[in-house]
Amino acid sequence: MNIYQKLIEVRKAVPYLKKEDRGGQYSYNSSSQVVAAIREKMDELGLLLIPRIIDKNVLTETVENKDQYGNIKKRTTYFTELTMEYKWIDAENPEEEFIVPFYAQGVDIAGEKGVGKALTYAEKYYLLKQFNVPTDDIDPDQFQKKVEESKPPKPITPEKLEELKNLAERYGEIKGRTAEEVYKVLGISMELENIPDGLADNYIFQIKHWIKNATKETA
Repeated sequence: MNIYQKLIEVRKAVPYLKKEDRGGQYSYNSSSQVVAAIREKMDELGLLLIPRIIDKNVLTETVENKDQYGNIKKRTTYFTELTMEYKWIDAENPEEEFIVPFYAQGVDIAGEKGVGKALTYAEKYYLLKQFNVPTDDIDPDQFQKKVEESKPPKPITPEKLEELKNLAERYGEIKGRTAEEVYKVLGISMELENIPDGLADNYIFQIKHWIKNATKETA
């Protein structure tokens, strides 16, 4: 596999991440959770991810407030901005690499943690966006259910299509109608090949029921 194919395999390995950490009234994905979710697959495929800081910018803002005793307290906020790039390297073929530019920011009041917070922010959000990982508060099983429900219904199988046609013709012969008239009575307005598989079961059951009753009437 080339490096792009390997990245696709990593994406397949992480279809969803539940927000497991909480901060105040919000839940979120931690950086360690995101990294842990993809690292095993990265190791398996021999992929290396190397971050690089290209440029930085630090802004400070000092605000004065009075405490309950009237004393003036100063608080300085450090806003760190990083211009970065992430480089993917295929360990099996080091000449193959994939570089993605990225931007990160971190806010701190102590001063020494701004870069670290920006790097953590960048790592988490870059990986989530690179691999299109959906996140939500619902659990993984509920997420998978939502995905399944959003998929288009599976069309009728060839075997059921053949059975539906045969039953419609048989019932039509009993009642002196064409198969097309039987389909109309059933409420089928689409091409038979486009009937959802689950709905086809209902049509087949209904015609069998009609045939059974019609057979009793003529007996």
